[in-house]
Amino acid sequence: MKQIFVKLIQNKYFVLSTIFVVWMAFFDENSLLTHRSLDKEISELEQNKTYFEDKIKEETKEIDKIKHDKKFIEKYAREKYLMQKQNEDVFIVVEEDSLMVTPKSNVKK
Repeated sequence: MKQIFVKLIQNKYFVLSTIFVVWMAFFDENSLLTHRSLDKEISELEQNKTYFEDKIKEETKEIDKIKHDKKFIEKYAREKYLMQKQNEDVFIVVEEDSLMVTPKSNVKK
């Protein structure tokens, strides 16, 4: 066993190829570690891309509604900008499910 190891170490082609593989795997600009981190970043960016593409589709639909539907414009202005007609009171109704209820034990007196 020891003789095989000694023969491998004395073989210059084996030593050079081992050094080359280690260099390419860990120390080079295009190392495996760099590729792994870049692949991870690419997958995250692709997820962001799909999210923003969906968001753009939603926004373009909303823009089309705003351009063509007067009732939607009024609804949008009332909801987003709290606009109101003259002599009109606006009440904001919040459902109970959407409220954050704190337990009584956590409430400070």
